[in-house]
Amino acid sequence: MKPLLDNDLPLLQIKGVSKKFGKVLALKNGEFTLQRGSIHALCGGNGAGKSTFLSILMGFIEPDEGQILINGVKHSFKSAKEAMDAGITIVQQELSAIPDLTVAENIWLGREPTKKGLVDFKMLNLLTQTLLDDLDFDISPTEKMRYLSVAEQQLVEIAKALSHDKADIIIMDEPTSAIGEEDAQKMFSALKKLADLGKGVIYVSHRLSEIFQIADSYTIFRDGQYITEGAIDSINREKLIELIIGREIKDEFAKFNQPTDEVILEVKNLSWDKKIKSISFELKKGEILGFYGLVGSGRTECLDLIFGIEKPSYGEIIIKNKKLNNISPSSAIKNGIAYLTEDRKETGLMLGRSIRENINIASLDVVSQNGFVSKELEEKRAQDIIKLFNVKTLDADQPVGNLSGGNQQKVVLGRWALIEPTVLLLDEPTRGVDVGAKKEIYKFMSELALKGKGIIMVSSELSEIIGMSDRIIVFKDGEIVGELETKTTNQNELMRLAV
Repeated sequence: MKPLLDNDLPLLQIKGVSKKFGKVLALKNGEFTLQRGSIHALCGGNGAGKSTFLSILMGFIEPDEGQILINGVKHSFKSAKEAMDAGITIVQQELSAIPDLTVAENIWLGREPTKKGLVDFKMLNLLTQTLLDDLDFDISPTEKMRYLSVAEQQLVEIAKALSHDKADIIIMDEPTSAIGEEDAQKMFSALKKLADLGKGVIYVSHRLSEIFQIADSYTIFRDGQYITEGAIDSINREKLIELIIGREIKDEFAKFNQPTDEVILEVKNLSWDKKIKSISFELKKGEILGFYGLVGSGRTECLDLIFGIEKPSYGEIIIKNKKLNNISPSSAIKNGIAYLTEDRKETGLMLGRSIRENINIASLDVVSQNGFVSKELEEKRAQDIIKLFNVKTLDADQPVGNLSGGNQQKVVLGRWALIEPTVLLLDEPTRGVDVGAKKEIYKFMSELALKGKGIIMVSSELSEIIGMSDRIIVFKDGEIVGELETKTTNQNELMRLAV
């Protein structure tokens, strides 16, 4: 007989869940308790066991041992459908949209309204518009997913998860990693409404400011094990970081570069297809220059133009007093420009290839002799980067797709470190990266700038853009609307200019 529901009975309770992959123990005695009406933060660094835990909960993989109880009833999921039928849904960090289907078709895939046995597209689009309006997401239901930005795709994933009326347990895995502050606040409002209705939210984010803003409780995993849990109002930021990484961390940022007055990159009147309107700025030797703005403000598009992914309508790009004509990614690299894109899986990595190959792909001329790649030289350079960036891997031959998000990001950074660029473009460099790995990335940025290089960093995280930039250029509607010195600005001033 199923137990009667009790107001004090946890909505979800996980007991002693463990999972091995070969000889690797990914999760040991995982514990978690979610109450109705709670937004509960699941915290931990890359490799802490969070992804394994969530995969078990969603039915993607089966645990070796342990129990899952929903409203006191034991469940064992062999598929994602079984988990969803039990009232669990998820917004995953890595996007899973079908590019050639519309927003509406993606949201309601497999649940489309029908009329006389056929999909009722009028009703489908109406349902979608109502959902998007409720969430205050400015996206067209009929737009194909391939034409949306990464941030817009993330909003669609969020809308899809929240469209499941029967879902009582909603997992948000890094939901704001690709969206800006304004859209994040809209999402937070939606989650609070769901919690008020008695649903439970498991919130995973490496952005600690979000956890303190949205969550009421927390659980910490470290090295594949449950560590502790508690109420958010019983812990401060410093203690939370210490519990996540297992040691005290004195400063969240590692900033020690020394900007000079020497200009190494100059952009004059850069314009493109009504998306970028007469952008002009300078990057100085040793400087970390921040780009801030809301989604679609022109930040990423500006970097795409500088790297040659898109061709400007007019304008000039000058690096070290050399004007670049008909620039392409290959010529940008030859002229000392490197670019870490915002979507590492789609445009930054070859997921099925080894760490060694991914690290060396931008400098094949260095590791090649008489047209043949030297595996020995490749291996040496890869091992140097693995050591430098503390990439957690068994060896350099492991497929990069098997690494955690933070370690994947380190591989991309290592690739560009090998070519020693004059200018490094970073688009959301710490997206989906834990606090420990973030500091290693910040340290690399400062060290590179200290060597006389210049860095442009796009970030949607206000504390990061202020904490790591020397100056901040604010974008809005494809234009520069302000330039601020970080020593004299604050988060409110940035938002005032951006919105």
